[in-house]
Amino acid sequence: MNMLADAVAENVGRGSMIRAMFEAGAILKKQHGEEAVCDFSLGNPDLPPPDIVARTLREVADRAGEPFALGYMPNAGLPDVREALARHLSVEQGIALAGEDVLLTCGAAGGLNVLLRAVLNPGDEVLAPAPCFVEYGFYAAGCGALFRTVPTRPGTFSLDIDAVDAAVTARTRVMIVNSPNNPTGQVYGREELAALCALLREKSERFGRPIFLASDEPYRFLVYDGAEVPPLLPRYPYAVLVSSFSKSLSLPGERIGYLALSPLAEHRKQLMDGLALCNRTLGFVNAPIVGQRLAAAALGASVDIAIYRRRRDAMAAALRDAGYTFLLPRGAFYFFPEAPGGDDAAFVERLRSHLVLAVPGSGFAGPGYFRLAYCVDEKVIERAAPALKKAFAETAAA
Repeated sequence: MNMLADAVAENVGRGSMIRAMFEAGAILKKQHGEEAVCDFSLGNPDLPPPDIVARTLREVADRAGEPFALGYMPNAGLPDVREALARHLSVEQGIALAGEDVLLTCGAAGGLNVLLRAVLNPGDEVLAPAPCFVEYGFYAAGCGALFRTVPTRPGTFSLDIDAVDAAVTARTRVMIVNSPNNPTGQVYGREELAALCALLREKSERFGRPIFLASDEPYRFLVYDGAEVPPLLPRYPYAVLVSSFSKSLSLPGERIGYLALSPLAEHRKQLMDGLALCNRTLGFVNAPIVGQRLAAAALGASVDIAIYRRRRDAMAAALRDAGYTFLLPRGAFYFFPEAPGGDDAAFVERLRSHLVLAVPGSGFAGPGYFRLAYCVDEKVIERAAPALKKAFAETAAA
């Protein structure tokens, strides 16, 4: 007897490769001990939040006895938090935003779902450059839309504007870009993003309706070697910034994120009204009030980026020594090396036999690669180095 809707049953069957490896890791750790397993499967930041977070939590706790301290609020978020976030984003994005341009959400994932629900009709299309975060497809399917990936340039994972041009149709309603990128660590450059905005502007005019450009940016703060994350809100009227504080403040469990609309959009009040409605009717109701207070107090703060840089360099050294081919990440905390032998699922299984947990690139629409999340202690990377080298050598010898 089937207890589920057909689409849900299918997706449960496919599952998430990221979560599957994470759960497999829990079993291995019970069998072999925590120290024996090198788990690079889940992008779960291990650094403690900045000190301001703990101080603000204590302040919120001290005020918890006041009437409505933890009560309902406007669906778009606390007005003072929206205003503070708008001031912060005005500097970051290089364009003046008002509180009415910002909506607090249950993480970036909640923000993307709110946006897609607000603008998609059944049969519309959502595009994203591949490799990409696997759950984008589930979000689109929940709105009755079709999710399609667009290839990036081989080896560099940079945007292929010609491929985007060929992929956009009259049904295209949203394109999602994620920079710094999960899983590749690539950061899209100013020129390629300008070309993308120009293309989407021309296509929007041709097809007579906006094509929204959702910029998924939870890793904006985490870049290396002087890399820049160009803002999109000043460059395209239908740009929507989607982000969260999960990585920058190490608050993934608090589920606090936001959407911000480009001030260039003429009818953004109508869009914001729709977003606020969906923020409520999707069941989120509004973003957690404690998370909103934490985010507002910690605007501009972040975890220590230098720690992630050292981890990146340690992982690069281990992979380079073992013989892997990879792009050095310019941002985020992921490596996406080529899978020796070309079969990413088989190679990840080989790594698992050596108690190293990775995720097949197929789970990100990037077959032939595998992902390593290096938001772990450097000691874990050091312990994994011999196993990474051995797995590579075994595959080469097979």
